[in-house]
Amino acid sequence: MSVRLGALVLPESAGPRAAARWRQVEQLGFDHAWTLDHLSWRTLRGAPWFDAMTTLTTAAAATSTLRLGTLVASPNFRHPVLTAAQAMALDHASGGRFVLGVGAGAAGPDDNALGGDPLSPARRAERFAEFVAVADRVLRERPCTVTGTWYSAVDVHLAPGCLQRPRTPFAVAAAGPKGMRVAVEFADTWVTIGATDTPGGLPEQAAFDRLRRQLDRLDDLCAEAGRDPAGLARLVNLSRVAEHPYSSAQRLVDLVGRCAELGFTDVVLAWPRAHGVFQGDQDAFERAVGAVREYFVTPA
Repeated sequence: MSVRLGALVLPESAGPRAAARWRQVEQLGFDHAWTLDHLSWRTLRGAPWFDAMTTLTTAAAATSTLRLGTLVASPNFRHPVLTAAQAMALDHASGGRFVLGVGAGAAGPDDNALGGDPLSPARRAERFAEFVAVADRVLRERPCTVTGTWYSAVDVHLAPGCLQRPRTPFAVAAAGPKGMRVAVEFADTWVTIGATDTPGGLPEQAAFDRLRRQLDRLDDLCAEAGRDPAGLARLVNLSRVAEHPYSSAQRLVDLVGRCAELGFTDVVLAWPRAHGVFQGDQDAFERAVGAVREYFVTPA
């Protein structure tokens, strides 16, 4: 049984301090690392918070083996053409290690930041599907012209294109059937946090039951679309599923094992913070991560 282990690092630092943190992630042996893409986030609204793409440029310069990505970029304040251009640049900056993680975006400050009326869940899903489709075309086609309901691209040339071909991989976060169909069509990796309505709020067994149902739905949608499900990686953000996941090394080993048994290929763990959200003990975190790496083969 194998699983790749990833770290989620919040974009709270810049400059040398941020570079040192990303190097530390790599030195601990993580396979991939991610940062959130928001203008502000939950209880940290008003606290130091930096742009995800710029943060990942620092990460790319500070590391050499980590795959790096957004968890996740959304249409709330992004346009797919600019997002695609940034993805291409990051793919080059990282030497072909970038993954564009995308999601539909939630209601709240990010959604309201550019003005406009709130969207219904159905309209949000429609916008997301078009966002991913346009980003995909812009990264694959030169020149690219596409006219949609939400977005247009007119004679766009993204040269020289991504190092990874035909484009940088997409990691699509989705929990409902509409979003999961987008993942089946476009994604290299499907991403979930389990209960999107109450992240981290379900009892542990109920949270894992939710994950199992989502995985079953993903397999059904792959069959419906004629896609081999084995070609779609599955990533879970464990820190939004289980409380205190590294309270002991054995607990983290057991949790990652449960994820692998369900069919997840990748597990992400939030980097410990001194206080507030994702608060945790750094030494306990490092011991637990080391134990997981001893138990599981993590291919590069």
